[in-house]
Amino acid sequence: MAIRELTHFIGGKNTPSASGRFGDVFDPNTGEVQARVPLADAAEVEAAVADSVQAQREWAAWNPQRRARVLQKFLQLIDDEKEDLARLLSSEHGKTVPDALGDIQRGVEVVEFACGIPHLLKGEYTTGAGAGIDVYSMRQPLGVVAGITPFNFPAMIPLWKAAPAIACGNAFILKPSERDPSVPLRLAELFLEAGLPPGVFNVVNGDKQAVDALLNHPQVEALGFVGSTPIAQYIYSTATANGKRAQCFGGAKNHAIIMPDADLDQVADALVGAGYGSAGERCMAISVAVPVGKETGDALIEKLKDRIGKLTVGTSDNSAADFGPLVSADAVRRVKDYIQIGIDDGAELVVDGRGFGLDGHESGFFTGPTLLDNVPTTSRAYLEEIFGPVLTVVRADSYEDALRLPSEHEYGNGVSIFTRDGDTARDFTTRVNTGMVGVNVPIPVPIAYHTFGGWKRSMFGDLNQHGPDSVRFYTKTKTVTQRWPSGIKDNEGHFVIPTMK
Repeated sequence: MAIRELTHFIGGKNTPSASGRFGDVFDPNTGEVQARVPLADAAEVEAAVADSVQAQREWAAWNPQRRARVLQKFLQLIDDEKEDLARLLSSEHGKTVPDALGDIQRGVEVVEFACGIPHLLKGEYTTGAGAGIDVYSMRQPLGVVAGITPFNFPAMIPLWKAAPAIACGNAFILKPSERDPSVPLRLAELFLEAGLPPGVFNVVNGDKQAVDALLNHPQVEALGFVGSTPIAQYIYSTATANGKRAQCFGGAKNHAIIMPDADLDQVADALVGAGYGSAGERCMAISVAVPVGKETGDALIEKLKDRIGKLTVGTSDNSAADFGPLVSADAVRRVKDYIQIGIDDGAELVVDGRGFGLDGHESGFFTGPTLLDNVPTTSRAYLEEIFGPVLTVVRADSYEDALRLPSEHEYGNGVSIFTRDGDTARDFTTRVNTGMVGVNVPIPVPIAYHTFGGWKRSMFGDLNQHGPDSVRFYTKTKTVTQRWPSGIKDNEGHFVIPTMK
């Protein structure tokens, strides 16, 4: 197989690397290298920022409606190409093509939201705040902003960050994951084709060297990140220490609470999809099932075993596959290590996916679905994010015990409860200590015009992704107090703070 040579995308052009450093992009189905991605050095980041600074001045002068028209044209282009984009995404990440289409669609929905930027940027106005005085506010772009995005959603999360940032009048520099960078590069080309001026959306591929260059660059005003908690905390602390805005989203350990009155067939179907879909490589995957009561737990395990036994693991381009390979050989090793940790700590191995192999793809990054029951809450298999096709079951004796588990866990991204009782659901949504809650919904990801964000060590920063928070994050508010004193005589000296008397 011919190995593709990837580039950066700077100033509206595919820009070859000057650093001389490259990383490998694998085909997860075969384990073979399919492309080489350049890893930028500080000089290349500097060039991208300089280009963005110049482009942003022109872009910010466009009125919001004009900017929205570019996003609308981009939506048309991405719709025309979504099947090809999904296959490209699937080939580098390993998620199935239908799952890749979902990845793209959830990103598109935030672009659709950002098309409403003329309304979203409207400020406030007060007439007659004082004698002849009016007060109004306006939202203005920050300048150059950056996004550092993960491998697991190479279309969705770049669009979640870029679309609101660009709509608000900023220039955006994307540092995508070096594991699957081809779709982000293609998105940049489509933005250019849609009429975005060169330099407003730049893509710089790289590793920590590129990230640190963005973090330390004085003309990068804000950064957004999605990834692991240790890196999220590092990026947040470094960015804020340098006077930048930052929103950094980290790990998760999402629980599903199953009450005795829940429809267990619905629950089992939901858990299989939420736990094993995309091979569990989702920050909103349900990785912990919490049945309340022994009878509920025993019945749920039987239903899960039956459904897991019918799952099909295959190549990412197999239309019959429920999920495909993981993204890398390291990811497979990590998942298998966590399974063994759970067993060593006393968990019961109900379904073991570690021995799975796919004929003809023995070097691919595959593992089958695994189910662990009675996982101790002291085990790292419960405490840490596995990020693979592993569903752990932690049993609870009562509703209060179940409520405590997600509330006291260090991560607070998402949680769901399955019940037919409205009082229980209302109490749970009010009291549980997590940022996103589902009621009979397995993956509680808010729609594009609400905000997405977890609590505790799942999120560092004050403002969430997409929805109204994204406009607040990517703009600064200027408030104007104006007075036109025509016909008004005021001979008093102004030695005190103005008031509205």
